[in-house]
Amino acid sequence: MNLFRSDQNTVEVLEKRVLELEQQLAHTKALLLTMSNSAYDALIVMNERCEILAINNRAEDLFQRQRPVGETLLDMTGSAELAAMVEDTLTNREEILEEQMRIGEHVYRVRTEVVIRNQNTFVCLALEDITDLVRLNRARRDMVANISHELRTPIANIRLIIDGLFHETERPKRKKSINSLRAIGRETDALLWMAEELLDLSMIESGQAIMRMVEIPVAEMVTDAVERMYDQSDDKELDVVLDVPEDLLALCDRDKVRRVLVNLIHNAIKWSPPGEVITVQARSAGDEVKISVIDSGPGVPDDQTARIFERFYQVDSSRSVSEGTGLGLAICKHIVEAHGGHIWAEGSSKQPGGRFFFTLPAGESKPESQNPV
Repeated sequence: MNLFRSDQNTVEVLEKRVLELEQQLAHTKALLLTMSNSAYDALIVMNERCEILAINNRAEDLFQRQRPVGETLLDMTGSAELAAMVEDTLTNREEILEEQMRIGEHVYRVRTEVVIRNQNTFVCLALEDITDLVRLNRARRDMVANISHELRTPIANIRLIIDGLFHETERPKRKKSINSLRAIGRETDALLWMAEELLDLSMIESGQAIMRMVEIPVAEMVTDAVERMYDQSDDKELDVVLDVPEDLLALCDRDKVRRVLVNLIHNAIKWSPPGEVITVQARSAGDEVKISVIDSGPGVPDDQTARIFERFYQVDSSRSVSEGTGLGLAICKHIVEAHGGHIWAEGSSKQPGGRFFFTLPAGESKPESQNPV
């Protein structure tokens, strides 16, 4: 009888221990699944025969396969390039291999490694989507090339003008000297413009662009921006028409919004044919103010209306002599969205010309009279 009770106690203890181990195993499995599914990378674990033992949700989404455990990597992915990389990893077991490859429309950084645990061999495959990083790096390279080109042009022009003034065989005429100085001024403005764009971007990315929100008459900001661009518009004989109610108020940072207006007007001047009209309009739109800048240039292709506000992105540069840094519209987007507004462009298929719009929070009070009686 005592022996029976002893055996029964032993069985109960063993059953309890088995239950604890099963619970620990289930907990460990749930923990590992949670970690793998929370990873940014697509993860796949295989055996030496390249059969899939484990896979996280990102990898399943990438290859559009649900629970392909037991299948070979080649069968699941259809990628001979991935399969060859894993085979190379198995051949060179002491090495961690990394490559960059395109899968579908995206670019991935692929990492493979052999891990041996308790005489079991596993192959770990991780795929990190770096499409945006590759595109950004390419855009940054393009920006550096563009800035180098943009800097060389005005500097070379200034040098040529100065050389022309110093090498005159006779005393330079006053009219010619004034024209030369004006040309130097234009080239200097181009250099200053690039420096301001780079500074603005640096301030935005570092979080130092503080918004001082006050109620401002929109007409004042628009007039100020147009006056700042008068020399450029006058050089191309462009007529800038303002259509802004005098009593329209916006809740905004005056300097930042003026920068948006100057950038959009500068963009309109750059793309407008000589002698055309640029229209700047503002209207009340409920609790917002809607401002538009419209020119008679080639406009923005429909398929580029969204991307045109990305940093460093530029519309086909073959249509423009001056390519610019590709930062102006991105800076506009950052400033407008920091105000809680929205900025967009309409495609040229709807109406000809460049058509840019943005919104700001509307002010509530009435502006004080500028000429009190």
